[in-house]
Amino acid sequence: MATGPSGRISEERAALRRVATLVGRAAPSEQVLAAVAAEAGRLLEADFAVLSRYDPDGTATVIGTWARTGPLPLAGGTRLEHGALSVHTLVFRTRQPARIDDYGDASGRGADIARDWGVRSVVGVPLSLEGRLWGVIGVASRHEELPADTEAWLVGFTELVAAAIANTQARAELRDYAEEQAALRRVATLVARATSPEQLFAAVTAEVGRLLGVDFTFLTRYDPEAAALVVGGWSTTDAAAPVPVGSRLTLGGRNVHTLVFETHRPARTDRADASGPAADVFRERGIRSCVGAPISVEGRLWGVMGVAYTHEEPLPANTEVRLAGFTELVATAIANAQARVELRGYAEEQAALHRVASLVAQGTSPDEVLGAVAAEIGRVLAVDLTVMGRYDPGGVATIVGKWTRTGVAIPTPRDGQVELGGQNVTTRVFETGQPARLDSYADTSGAAADIGRGWGLRSMVGAPISVEGRLWGIILVAYTHEEPLPPDTEARLAGFTELVGTAVANAEGQAALTASRARIVAAADTTRRRIERDLHDGAQQRLVTLALQLRAAQAAVPPAAEELADELEHVTIELTSVLDELREMARGIHPTVLVQGGLRPAMKTLARRSAVPVQLDVRVQGRLPESVEIATYYVVAEALTNAAKHAHASVVHVEVEPAEGLLRVCVRDDGRGGADLAGGSGLVGLKDRVEALGGRISLQSAPGIGTALEVALPLDHPSKRRLPR
Repeated sequence: MATGPSGRISEERAALRRVATLVGRAAPSEQVLAAVAAEAGRLLEADFAVLSRYDPDGTATVIGTWARTGPLPLAGGTRLEHGALSVHTLVFRTRQPARIDDYGDASGRGADIARDWGVRSVVGVPLSLEGRLWGVIGVASRHEELPADTEAWLVGFTELVAAAIANTQARAELRDYAEEQAALRRVATLVARATSPEQLFAAVTAEVGRLLGVDFTFLTRYDPEAAALVVGGWSTTDAAAPVPVGSRLTLGGRNVHTLVFETHRPARTDRADASGPAADVFRERGIRSCVGAPISVEGRLWGVMGVAYTHEEPLPANTEVRLAGFTELVATAIANAQARVELRGYAEEQAALHRVASLVAQGTSPDEVLGAVAAEIGRVLAVDLTVMGRYDPGGVATIVGKWTRTGVAIPTPRDGQVELGGQNVTTRVFETGQPARLDSYADTSGAAADIGRGWGLRSMVGAPISVEGRLWGIILVAYTHEEPLPPDTEARLAGFTELVGTAVANAEGQAALTASRARIVAAADTTRRRIERDLHDGAQQRLVTLALQLRAAQAAVPPAAEELADELEHVTIELTSVLDELREMARGIHPTVLVQGGLRPAMKTLARRSAVPVQLDVRVQGRLPESVEIATYYVVAEALTNAAKHAHASVVHVEVEPAEGLLRVCVRDDGRGGADLAGGSGLVGLKDRVEALGGRISLQSAPGIGTALEVALPLDHPSKRRLPR
């Protein structure tokens, strides 16, 4: 030691000047605190010196160390637990200087280290800042007991350096605060720019990692299945995060994720005391210590922000505090980002629902509506696959619509039918009439599960489609990657299932109406045919017979009865005229040539009788459904009549051709135009007849450019079409 009090005082002042110089230069806090420990050790001629800071629970963290020679027994960041017999514990309990000159009965990590390093005597004195116990300064000797006045000199030294330590801590805290605020401002800027959640989570983890100087940072979100989903990660080496985004960590055991989930409070684990599936994953990645703080969004536990070290020393004692303070603002950022995403998702969802509703209101066919719904759901929910199914008799579900994110077709059974049964979403919805979810195909069974595995599906949600109170079918959405579908998937599907139910109900009503109208038209045609037959077989035949009888009577009239012969000739001529009118009337009621020969000869007959030249192109082979032939006949007949009576056309083109399940009829003239579907009873009647058969009719007739009448008639009878059930 120094030769006398005056010499020690001089050395003490020199030590204080050196510390003050570091403080004045705004040296890093680690350098200042290490200098304080070194000055204390040299001043008291000790072998070792340690400066530690207390946590509220009495645990001490080493923040400055010094050794006269050789390596340091305690590295910065070493945590010394409270409760064991040690100088750190004694000072914390008594707020007074403490000494240990014999480690024979001492316990705890500090005592073990002292024995390992051959320490014989240790003295520690409290370090208070602003009237509060802040830490402890200790010196140790390996050769002899420290002098009796060591405590007094060390107390005096700590009182002198307390101001320097306070200034250093204030600078460090101010710097940390400034860095923290800058990091938060950068995150807030991303939120204000409506950055996607994925980018936001990546930025948050990077900011926290750099701010706290850790090796790894992770951000996970809790899901309802007692698991934590990794949504963000960062590594100090710019390498991939130790646990990739999208990984699911099963809760259980003693680890940060489980402790935070159970307590809703910050948690800390070291490699030695960690257990459970999540701890096993982290241990495999070389993580030795970990701290996590809860993220609560709108009063609900949302997830956990965690940081980790891969080296031996534990994370700093204030990590929980700094992390917790950061997560409060991060939670706000997440809430805002989620609100934006939800609002954007809601707007996209409403737009999709509007498009589907427009199709339903337009009376679009069920097949088109179901295909459009599958595509809209897939895009809005950002899934990999959407399937629409209809439950049919016989315990089967029939695929009626599907969509894939990649646009690549997926293999389906030849008849589109899947047998129900086993453990799978399709069967569960059928049995319960409620939405169902599947996050793993490990325990699934049945034909539907086999098809899903063949498609590479990993998770699936299904929602029932009900029509007028009865279960009609199902909407299925699925992921092909490991991540489960979001918890709100069932609720978001509900809006679409209601529209699909409405579309199916409308289709059923429209199909029933179409079938009813078709039956009425068929009944009217049958009545026409009966009337035509009755006229032909009854009145028409009687008139023919009567005409023959008159001819016979004429032949028997004597030459002298010239007046009688003239009367009979007049009656015969009138009778023949009536017979011709009756034949024409019968032909108009139901064309015999159509019944006997079909569409080709009937079209030739109409062209031959037309007052306007007709260029005929009929590409029909064989017979077509009777209702289609009759409708086509009347369409062409009415168009030719109008061209002659109203359009003053010089030529009419008639084209009749079957294509893609429809008979397409087009009648074009070069007349004066100006026709209107609503302008005459003939065209209105044609429109009703065509639509009653499920067909379409359109008229283009601008003045001065002629008229084009186009009709498309389904070639299958309405009663035979596949209608939704």
